Amino acid sequence: MELFKRLYNYRELLKSNVKKEIRGKYKGSFLGVLWSFINPLLTVLVYAIVFPYILRVKQENYLIFLIIGVIPWNFFVTVIQQGTTTILANENLIKKVFFPREILPLSVAVSGLVNFFISCIIVLVFVIASGIGIHHYIILLPVIAIIQFMLSLGIIFILSAINVYVRDVEYIVNFIVTMLFYGTPVIYSLSMFDGSVISKILALNPMTHIIEAYRSILYYLSWPDFSILGIVALFSFIVMIVGYLIFRKLEKGFAEEV
Repeated sequence: MELFKRLYNYRELLKSNVKKEIRGKYKGSFLGVLWSFINPLLTVLVYAIVFPYILRVKQENYLIFLIIGVIPWNFFVTVIQQGTTTILANENLIKKVFFPREILPLSVAVSGLVNFFISCIIVLVFVIASGIGIHHYIILLPVIAIIQFMLSLGIIFILSAINVYVRDVEYIVNFIVTMLFYGTPVIYSLSMFDGSVISKILALNPMTHIIEAYRSILYYLSWPDFSILGIVALFSFIVMIVGYLIFRKLEKGFAEEV
């Protein structure tokens, strides 16, 4: 309850920070926020050329398959990378003004969520144009997005706090995120490894199940596995709470360390 009270008292700061995160990323560029659409499309275009034609990946409607995986993955990566450095990036504000420090990682996560929902317009356009269409399963889209939001927020609570004391964290995170991309079924189908050891390893990654849930409702047109999604939701919630507690513990030294 204390957290919600703190956030409510500083709601205007939170709101302005979220706006800054959304607009500031492309500030000064000619196309501005349109890059939120262009970046994932360019990424998808490269993958759509390389994998089916050069690496001979066989997947029906592979372009749609890719888009449904790449856009949520971009949401995850953007939040993790920006969130890890958010405390150091706002060092002047931290030294001069008192405010709940958790507003900074929260602003990154919320702006990432907003950008994701905007980018979902791309997904819906392609899904409709491909003939797959929009079905009632789409009602779960916000639910899956909130689960991903909780997971991402919990992670950046931890990483942003530790990065203040150990500046190498952001570089380690960039490397891990790059490796994790290949350990998440973004550009390939999980069914490729059915019953193998690789499948069991991939199942340990919560983003695997989140991406698969998006594909269930938008590509395969079915309900996701609710038992697995429930476990991932509980895990994400726990990560968020534990991350917040770690953040509150470490924030006491932020002003001295930044």
